[in-house]
Amino acid sequence: MSKLSLPKDKIKVVLLEGIHDNAVHALNVAGYTNVDCYPGALDGVALRDAISDAHIVGIRSRTRLTEQVIAQAPKLMAVGCFCIGTNQVDLKAAKMAGIPVFNAPYSNTRSVAEMVLGEMIMLYRGIPEKSAAAHAGKWLKSAKGAHEVRGKKLGIIGYGHIGSQLSILAEALGLEVQYFDIVNKLALGNAKACHTMEQLLRSSDIVTLHVPATAQTKGMFGATEIGQMKKGALLINASRGNVVDIDALAAALKSGDIGGAAVDVFPTEPASNDDEFVSPLRGIPNVILTPHVGGSTQEAQANIGTEVADKLITYSDNGSTLGTVNFMEVALPVQGTATRFMHIHRNVPGVISRINDIFSGKGINISGQYLRTDGEVGYVVVDVEADIEPGQGFRKALDAIDGTIRSRFLF
Repeated sequence: MSKLSLPKDKIKVVLLEGIHDNAVHALNVAGYTNVDCYPGALDGVALRDAISDAHIVGIRSRTRLTEQVIAQAPKLMAVGCFCIGTNQVDLKAAKMAGIPVFNAPYSNTRSVAEMVLGEMIMLYRGIPEKSAAAHAGKWLKSAKGAHEVRGKKLGIIGYGHIGSQLSILAEALGLEVQYFDIVNKLALGNAKACHTMEQLLRSSDIVTLHVPATAQTKGMFGATEIGQMKKGALLINASRGNVVDIDALAAALKSGDIGGAAVDVFPTEPASNDDEFVSPLRGIPNVILTPHVGGSTQEAQANIGTEVADKLITYSDNGSTLGTVNFMEVALPVQGTATRFMHIHRNVPGVISRINDIFSGKGINISGQYLRTDGEVGYVVVDVEADIEPGQGFRKALDAIDGTIRSRFLF
């Protein structure tokens, strides 16, 4: 076995924002015992100091890994976002630094779907107003304006993992489900696809958003879309904060055009629990406001901790990049005796031939080679039939290849 690979207990892992203990356990079991954990997000000098010598960094949604921050962590080789979103990381800068970014797109789907289902029930029963009144000493015992959700038409915009799971749960409660997605999706149960978003908006009693953060979805739900909804319909946004025009929503709620809303994500969110939450939706009685907690359950965080940690371990152990959001995906077999190394480089001609020349020049046979490229970066993993020892100059020769971003011997 090559002695050039950094021992696992020397690989420094930094986990920020109170990532679930499942992640630490998975890392420890896999041999990664040099793990530093922080209960909250860091920024500025504190963040720089914490990750300056880290090889792997795990964050949630509040820590910002900008191009500048990434540049200040020269040993960083992988980032894990222990959440769904990855817009807190400069994905382009990470890729160009040879750093794949992993996330957990599926582990909290049930938690989000359950919360949305609960919110539509609470809004149809007028619970937010009744609860606020009771806290103020008032007793609003009345059936006026309170309805069951059974028989109502639910319109789901974005029929991915969360939207489709919500569809199943809602149908079990007796709602009639329809959905719209820009990609053709197979309907589950008795759900029906709408040909246009406007068709869905004009016919739904409840509209719930479950779309990703993209250039296409930014600001996609404004005054025009709100105006297409049925008068008195409910709107729920548990997707991304920049999807809905909050000012337009507030105006529609105050005018009565929208019967109620539940919002979990906002264009601007407080950096910490100590900062004030500011929104034009504050004080509107038929609105449920939650602090971006759709996926914040112990069950979801436990699942996320395991999922992302496993992806980081697999990449560090054998170079596989399945599940990365900014890198070429490569699935690699486990090798028992060969020496494996990875080479990340700018996508320029001649790199592979130079790599092959380095080993053929030493009389070393290449037993496996796995290459993926995009328009900017190439990623190659090579297995060689030799026991590579320090001092033979391989790492130096690989790093000297024009276009090299980083290289690493895995085992």
